Amino acid sequence: MERIFRWSLRILLVVMALGAIALGLVYYFASRSLPDYSADWRVNGVAGEVEIVRDTANVPHIFAAANEDVFYGLGFAHAQDRLWQMMLLRRTAQGRLSELFGARTVKTDELLRRLDLYGAAEASVPDQDAETKAALEAYADGVNAWLAQVNAQALGRGAPEFFLFAPEIAPWRPADSLAVIKLMGLQLSAQAQHEVLRARASLALEPEFLQDLMPRDPGTARIELAYAEIMDGLDVASALGAPSQAPFMSPVPKIGEEGASNAWAAAPSRSAAGGTLLANDPHLEFTAPSIWYLARLDLSTGGVIGGTIPGMPFVMLGRSANLGWGMTSAYVDDQDLYMEELNPGDASEYRTPRGWQPFRTERSIIRVKDAPPVTITLRWTENGPVIPGSHWDLGSVTPPGHVAALAWTALSPDDTTANAGMRLMRARDVDAAIAAGEEFIAPAQNVTLVDRERIAFRTFGVVPARDPAHESQGRMPSLGWKEENRWQGRMPYDDNPGQADPEGGVLGNTNNKTVDRPFPNHVSYVWGDTQRIQRLTRLMGERDVHTRESFIAAQLDTVSPTARLLLPLVARDLWYQGEAAPDGTAERQRQVALEMLANWNGEMNEHLPEPLIYAAWMKRLQDKLIVDDLGPLAAAWDHPDPVFLERVFRNTGGAARWCDIRQSSFTETCTDIARIALDEALIEIEETWGGSLESLRWGDAHEAHHDHPVLGDAPILKWFVNIRQSTSGGDFTLRRGRTAGTGPDPFSSVHGAGYRGVYDFADPDSSVFITATGQSGHPLSRHYDDLGELWRRGEYIPMTLDPALARAGATGITRLIPR
Repeated sequence: MERIFRWSLRILLVVMALGAIALGLVYYFASRSLPDYSADWRVNGVAGEVEIVRDTANVPHIFAAANEDVFYGLGFAHAQDRLWQMMLLRRTAQGRLSELFGARTVKTDELLRRLDLYGAAEASVPDQDAETKAALEAYADGVNAWLAQVNAQALGRGAPEFFLFAPEIAPWRPADSLAVIKLMGLQLSAQAQHEVLRARASLALEPEFLQDLMPRDPGTARIELAYAEIMDGLDVASALGAPSQAPFMSPVPKIGEEGASNAWAAAPSRSAAGGTLLANDPHLEFTAPSIWYLARLDLSTGGVIGGTIPGMPFVMLGRSANLGWGMTSAYVDDQDLYMEELNPGDASEYRTPRGWQPFRTERSIIRVKDAPPVTITLRWTENGPVIPGSHWDLGSVTPPGHVAALAWTALSPDDTTANAGMRLMRARDVDAAIAAGEEFIAPAQNVTLVDRERIAFRTFGVVPARDPAHESQGRMPSLGWKEENRWQGRMPYDDNPGQADPEGGVLGNTNNKTVDRPFPNHVSYVWGDTQRIQRLTRLMGERDVHTRESFIAAQLDTVSPTARLLLPLVARDLWYQGEAAPDGTAERQRQVALEMLANWNGEMNEHLPEPLIYAAWMKRLQDKLIVDDLGPLAAAWDHPDPVFLERVFRNTGGAARWCDIRQSSFTETCTDIARIALDEALIEIEETWGGSLESLRWGDAHEAHHDHPVLGDAPILKWFVNIRQSTSGGDFTLRRGRTAGTGPDPFSSVHGAGYRGVYDFADPDSSVFITATGQSGHPLSRHYDDLGELWRRGEYIPMTLDPALARAGATGITRLIPR
């Protein structure tokens, strides 16, 4: 026995030693790609020395004598910290993910090949002006300079992910940066999905029910046209199935996650210090690392600092010495789906206003890791690329003998959006910034601007011109061969929504509706917010003058105007009913919950139990209202819609009809449904979180999931690459943390402010910013998540354009020296 014990101990020690050696080797090779921020590098392609000064948060301040060398330095810094992320963005735009990830990304690659974002980006390179071309080329040279150092110095392949996937990295090209812009456009666009969903819902619901669930713009009086009246021969049963799941690594957003943001500004007359103020926090899907990367560029026209996106050579949002700019998603209706009729005698042709015309076609081969390649035939019509019915549930709304095609402004082959980005950084005042927006194509953005004296707002991006006789007004797919349904060019840039120097001295946008104009000058029927704007309006009006601190407080505000609106409506006949029920009964649990909600101020604080009770109740309530009418299609509404719930409980236009469950013989009232939904929500809460209601924490359910896009689900590795944080806020708070809505953690926070900035032009160097994770994309770097805890606590880091301050706080200085 003693001998067995000794040998068992020896074997265990050997295994442990081998394991330690293996872990040591993994750490050694992975850590080789951690950059040295205090190194001098001799490189090709720069005219003079480039200095990259990194502060304590690893924000690079890039100095050089020539602008091209500054952009070179930005490319070098991006590649040092975010090489894997950049390569992944490029591969996604190219439709080449399956070369790394195998069959599970073929569907994603197929869609990107059909959209041909990369082809449109390549075609757009000649349309950039001389300065933009020079910047794109210099930026690409900087990225490639770091790739050369990685290869020459054996620097761990540039990122640890390349040890798990193919390490070959093609040189960066100017077209790659333009493709990343177009990919961001795809991530911020869901108008096509809205068209499909509305068409499907119109097949399931009577017109008055559709008006409740997906109301038309209140400024129009046109009678709702059902999709079945536009398209013949539809299989209604297939249209009412459950929505399909997005394929792995798909950049196409879910409805409700196509981008959201906040931005507001105050004129000197409304500022305590007499300078303009601007706050901005764009909302995107949470990832690790964040899509945002902070940087300062010292250009010949002055310094600019703020949020960049790796792969793009400019500051997307931030400030210069004289100008600040923030962006919010504009929700411009820049996509239309067309049903193209096939020639019954020749399927290679489709119907146009001039008769049958051949598709433009091209064969494309998708190479798949560990599987045979997949060959697809790409087709284009005059309206745009053909999208198969397997995407966006298009097959459920495509009539027999037709295929669907997509018109979208981001597919423009003469896209000058990069020109606009460069001009915005050089602009010295509001007027110059607005003029820069004329070259902006897509994705459409609401840009809030401040200079030293003025504030303004303008929508940047192309708005398609539509015929007033368009049969669906862009709300649902339409027949592509009808001339009146086709785009009639572009609306004039001067017609884009905008305002300057408002009388009240404050401007703001939370993705809410920006114009009251009838179709076709309406901009959009779908807007991103009806709730946050209410809270912002109140906060801006509570003070005569504002400060940087009051803007920060508004940015971090967690009071839900939706909860304050809905609870008195939904619970009005439930509060304080009868005597206290016996402890341990469902009735008593309900009474406790209602009493807690009655004393709650609507603050979605992570430490409170009421937000969880409220969120679970509203989610269950909406599901009970719609599932018997929509069946499996109800899964498409996985978040409570406050406009719909308000209509139902106010009985607007008879909307209380939703409360009666059709399959039951009893006629249910809205009070009945509210009570049943609350009881079921409380059972769900007890089964999932347990304990007393008073001991619940919203933050336990509302963790922010900053997950690695590829390795986030990998065993063991996920514990190193994912970042999870208990957070406050909710779907409709200014400090937005949109919940997942589905899955095992339906209340987890998956979409919100990855960047926050507040700029005070009374004292510009007191301006502050923060991102949600950290500057580095390397999980072994201390800068992988060091900003995340500050972000969670609502803290910021300073934003300075003073070179002396940047150098005084430097933790590393990288010098790029001409070879």
